[in-house]
Amino acid sequence: MLHHVFEKLDRVFSFKEVKAHCDIPCGIYDPHQAQVAALTVIRMIDLANDLVKGAAKESLEFHNSMSRYIAVKEEHAELCKREVRVIFGDFIKKEHVDKYPELPTLMHHIMQLGSKARQTTSRETAVELLGAVNRFAEIFWEIKGVPTKMVKAPYKPEEQVVYPIL
Repeated sequence: MLHHVFEKLDRVFSFKEVKAHCDIPCGIYDPHQAQVAALTVIRMIDLANDLVKGAAKESLEFHNSMSRYIAVKEEHAELCKREVRVIFGDFIKKEHVDKYPELPTLMHHIMQLGSKARQTTSRETAVELLGAVNRFAEIFWEIKGVPTKMVKAPYKPEEQVVYPIL
């Protein structure tokens, strides 16, 4: 009902149309959360593999821990996809794609790898996901004019991540 009131007011007063690039144009974007999510996927796969090697597979403890690892792996694979989708959809502009024509294919590849990471327990897929997200982060920081370096994560799984030099 309120929509109809504003519609009628707009016809009378012809309000100026306003556009923003996101729901709340805060300007705060950072691929770090996607990188941490990808690292978490790798870590959960490592923990699950360690559990298979060491625990009695019929124990309640085994099933409890395994289900938790899988749930966290799935949650973070989806979080990784969401973070990249938001940056791509809200921050990346046509001029960025013109300068970095690999961006749409890279973004699609991240979406596919995130889905595959949810469907499987392949460490190779999870590492490939991190690699693709790292490339996305590298491009993101180049667009922002911020130099980057590769650093080893200070926590397991101790994989390399792109990090801005601030």
